[in-house]
Amino acid sequence: MANTYTQIHIQAVFAVKYRQALIRKDWKAELYKYMTGIIQNHNHKVLQINGVEDHIHILFGMRPDESLSFLIQQVKRDSSKWINKQRKCERHFQWQGGFGAFSYSKSQIPVVSNYIINQERHHKKKSFIEEYQELLEKHEIEYDDAYIFKPLL
Repeated sequence: MANTYTQIHIQAVFAVKYRQALIRKDWKAELYKYMTGIIQNHNHKVLQINGVEDHIHILFGMRPDESLSFLIQQVKRDSSKWINKQRKCERHFQWQGGFGAFSYSKSQIPVVSNYIINQERHHKKKSFIEEYQELLEKHEIEYDDAYIFKPLL
């Protein structure tokens, strides 16, 4: 797209289906590399990626020639296929439907990147649901509790 100039930074957050703790430390670095490759193949730039056993955060620079929903759909679909083909889990792996996406200015990138790097430490104090609701509220996104991930019983 000639004469199109953008600076779009997105943090995408999505969970393992039913928030099962299936992402193991011994293969999560491989998963992050694979997901980074998917995003790069769509001509976007990963700035930071990390997560814990039940969810992922990806901070990336996004080009405007593809929809965010399509990109995340591809990342989730292709990474699920990779996890299952590589037999990384004892059971069938799937991502939860939907995702959160939050935009940031360039000046906020170091803070958001640091937040993503420190996911393991952060989740010793706070659950995924608490974190997700805080992100929604911080970004003034209206949501219906009926569609927010509920605590596992």
